[in-house]
Amino acid sequence: MNDRVSHLAAPQLSVVIPVYNEEASLPALFARLYPALDALGLRYEVIFINDGSRDRSAGLLSEQYAQRPGETRVILFNGNFGQHRAILAGFAHARGEQIVTLDADLQNPPEDIGRLLAPMAEGFDYVGSIRRQRNDHWWRHVASRAMNRLREKITRIKMTDQGCMMRAYSRRIIDIINQCDEMHTFIPALAYSFAQRPTEVVVGHEERHAGESKYSLYSLIRLNFDLMTGFSLVPLQLFSMLGMLVALGSALLFVYLLARRLWIGPEEGGMFTLFALVFFLVGIALFGIGLLGEYIGRIYQEVRTRPRYLIAAVLEQSSEVTHD
Repeated sequence: MNDRVSHLAAPQLSVVIPVYNEEASLPALFARLYPALDALGLRYEVIFINDGSRDRSAGLLSEQYAQRPGETRVILFNGNFGQHRAILAGFAHARGEQIVTLDADLQNPPEDIGRLLAPMAEGFDYVGSIRRQRNDHWWRHVASRAMNRLREKITRIKMTDQGCMMRAYSRRIIDIINQCDEMHTFIPALAYSFAQRPTEVVVGHEERHAGESKYSLYSLIRLNFDLMTGFSLVPLQLFSMLGMLVALGSALLFVYLLARRLWIGPEEGGMFTLFALVFFLVGIALFGIGLLGEYIGRIYQEVRTRPRYLIAAVLEQSSEVTHD
């Protein structure tokens, strides 16, 4: 007689790790990640998302799946779609009640995953992280602090360290995120907006095991544009108020120059002042056009309703088993 069990026991923990050209880091990640998760004493799964790597990352992930098929799942993208879309793909496939995101570069030690899970046992549904001692370039420190302050004032989203991807989410929050169809978003901020009891913990931060950061200065600027324009209309409102103030100032200047001309008569000079004023106003106008373009561009990308990513293959065990 054969009894068919419809589903394997669902894991308690899902660890989602996007991978892009991390061939040099993956062996060390495997060596540290699985023992750290085994020590937690939980049923877990590790979901790797290969984001179109051009090195041997996909092959190494396939080998790791063959070694630990019960705990490992690998999603292979058909191209490079970006870190956040890779994480969204991991969320769509995650089965755990608690989901942790982790970078593959080992800058956040996998041994600290337990630090994120402890507050969730106390009822917190979103656990952010703060890097204890950042080992980044000085300009990343300065830029991060400045953008944190600006983002908090504009969006009211409070994250001490928005650049750290090591975070934990409850099943409820992941289910809500999976219902969102936005093409561009900042996942930690999106999760924070859905959280009922968010908190933060301090985690370690190490130098990259190998390779270099995939985030350039331009990428960081783009990320913060997505964050601010995706969660608030304040930039448009501020620019509208600035436009009104400039218009009022220009009107007062015109009245002043007209009265001066009538009172004193024609004057020589003042051409450079006029040029400076024109350049200032043109600069404000161009900034405003760029800001409007940012919002319009987001609308354009959303209305096309293109898929966020394309999956070439998924390496995983069947969810059904049979025993006699």
